[in-house]
Amino acid sequence: MSTVTDAQALNFHLMHPGEDSSPGDPNAAFYLDGTYHLHYILRHEWRGEASYSFVHVTSPDMLHWTWQTTKLQPSFTGHGMFSGTGFLSKEGKPAAIYHGQASGRNHIALAKDRELSAWHKPFAVEPLTADGQIPEMRHWDPDCFLIGDTYYAISGGHNPPLLRSDDLRNWTYIGDFLSQDLPGTAIGEDISCPNFFPLGDKWMLLCISHPYGCRYYLGDWDAQNEQFVPERHERMNWRRPEQSLYAALDRDYFAPESLLAADSRRVMWAWLRSMHADIAERTIQSLPRELSLAPDGGLRMKPLSELASLRFDPIVINDVLVAPTDTEEAALGADPLLQLDGDSFEIQITVDPAQIQRKRFGLQLFCDDNRPGLPIVFLPEYGRLRVGSTEAPFSVSELDEGEDFVLRIYIDKYLVEVFVNDRQAVASAYMDYRSASYLRPYSFHESTTLRRVEIWRLRATNQGFLEARDSRIWEVDRE
Repeated sequence: MSTVTDAQALNFHLMHPGEDSSPGDPNAAFYLDGTYHLHYILRHEWRGEASYSFVHVTSPDMLHWTWQTTKLQPSFTGHGMFSGTGFLSKEGKPAAIYHGQASGRNHIALAKDRELSAWHKPFAVEPLTADGQIPEMRHWDPDCFLIGDTYYAISGGHNPPLLRSDDLRNWTYIGDFLSQDLPGTAIGEDISCPNFFPLGDKWMLLCISHPYGCRYYLGDWDAQNEQFVPERHERMNWRRPEQSLYAALDRDYFAPESLLAADSRRVMWAWLRSMHADIAERTIQSLPRELSLAPDGGLRMKPLSELASLRFDPIVINDVLVAPTDTEEAALGADPLLQLDGDSFEIQITVDPAQIQRKRFGLQLFCDDNRPGLPIVFLPEYGRLRVGSTEAPFSVSELDEGEDFVLRIYIDKYLVEVFVNDRQAVASAYMDYRSASYLRPYSFHESTTLRRVEIWRLRATNQGFLEARDSRIWEVDRE
């Protein structure tokens, strides 16, 4: 596929400005001296074979990105670069840990400055057991983190091995990172693209399994035994019916990475990998999500607060009565709420939860009298939220007493991301988004009143993308 066209270019999602580039894992993210830094993997040819680099982008707000010269690439490291994370040393120096392609080892590179404009040559992580032997372990997707004055690193696998160091150079093999695995995980799942960090009064392991996509654990750090004790496991990716049941490669939301923002918010991205064949080889990152813990110990994830700065031309409609339908023909013939004339929107719908208890209801995007468009439907009989053909767990009954139901939808051309009460989020793609433009509410068997519908157009943040598409400042050495 050629360089991304104007039609394919997104308005406010971070997207690679060049050719097909899968995999597009986000990596090595930092907030340093007023600037956000993010890297993502670029696949390219090097010395006649496929290899991988870390493209570097910077932003003042995690929305407006500028592409920088690519420093972390095979002509500098001597090998391709697979996933890892960014961290700060005890001295506050930015560092990246990653897996070196075909090297059999994970590697660490220390930045020479806080602009990440130059790096020291990477060195391999070579652990030994307490008695000086080479441990039997898999060297794979790593993460590195500080607890007190001690560095720890994990290396991807079914139960990642844990390593300890005082200086990043000398590593001791400790043993299994997880004290146990949890129900709801499947035999054969690996822990890859790991990112381990404190969240509230717990620790969170954000990761993937290669068969099933993005997921996370919440639990405690056992300092005495030097192990993570997981208490809760949930998924952030779910199989669509059209994806293979037997190959188990349902990986639409994939390869997460996170950072601490300027105000200590934990913000994550994930690679939107396979939601549609037309974007499967593109590098597109999800909207940034803010992660936090609720009083009940559950995870809350909401769209980046800075997205509100993109709003303009608001429309507010109060007390929308949605008439009931009970057939597909009636649903297609129902009155639309309005026509979405444009490419970039945020929609927020607030409903009294008493209106939607045990009720199937939702919306149709990009619809008309002949096309159902993209469904966003709540299915109380299954406790599921359906966006397109993806179904994720969510039930209105989970809301706290007195809590309104709040649905937030972000439309960026063919990409749609849906957030529900900060408890669930689903991303989807609808490539035929220009064929119809109605927004139609849906209510099954009984009417529903939407207390408030708010719609904003969103300003584009892709100026840096357009410049980088022309300048190709990110281009790597191929010899």
